[in-house]
Amino acid sequence: MRNRSDIDARIVELGIVAVVRAPKTEMAVPICEALVAGGVKCLEITFTVPNAPEAIRQVKRRFGADTVVGAGTVLTAANGQAALDAGADFVVSPIIRLDLIAQAHAAGAPTMIGAYTPTEAQTAFEAGSDFVKIFPADKLGPGYIKALRAPLPHLRIVPTGGVDLQTAPEFLKAGCVALGVGSPLLKPELVKEQNWTELSKLAGEFVRVVKAARAV
Repeated sequence: MRNRSDIDARIVELGIVAVVRAPKTEMAVPICEALVAGGVKCLEITFTVPNAPEAIRQVKRRFGADTVVGAGTVLTAANGQAALDAGADFVVSPIIRLDLIAQAHAAGAPTMIGAYTPTEAQTAFEAGSDFVKIFPADKLGPGYIKALRAPLPHLRIVPTGGVDLQTAPEFLKAGCVALGVGSPLLKPELVKEQNWTELSKLAGEFVRVVKAARAV
């Protein structure tokens, strides 16, 4: 059984956290199958997915130890506990919900607490969040991350929003430890059409871009 530090290290190693949103619970597994086939193995099942805990259970059952499966868009302690009870490996919130940290740590799961400002980011860090999720990062950009880390180099940042094939290398260059990737990877039209072949190809492109950027 993996512990919190193992999961933390695996998230950083994989580098891409796929933010999985789906209109139906049963679509979570085929979406994740396509992502894993393309090499994206860190999967964040959001609470916008109907019956998200059951989706987490199904994805965990399908892939086992080959993936890291977390819960995203966790807004309440009740949702956090439901996700952990379902086997979530990590917990992500887009907002400052400090109560989720102790809850997740008690279950051996790392957290990504959302922040937008330097004060929020430092608050999440001081409360013990393993990662700081800068969200939404699309309007802030890699330059903001670089500026933020100048006085706060201890922050382990995972930006979400605005991370695509073009910006991914710049976010990594700015010092991000991993990248949260939503619609630029899980394109709504691919999910709607259930075009898993193209989703796998796109996942592979993200993996190649991240590996190349890290190799520089």
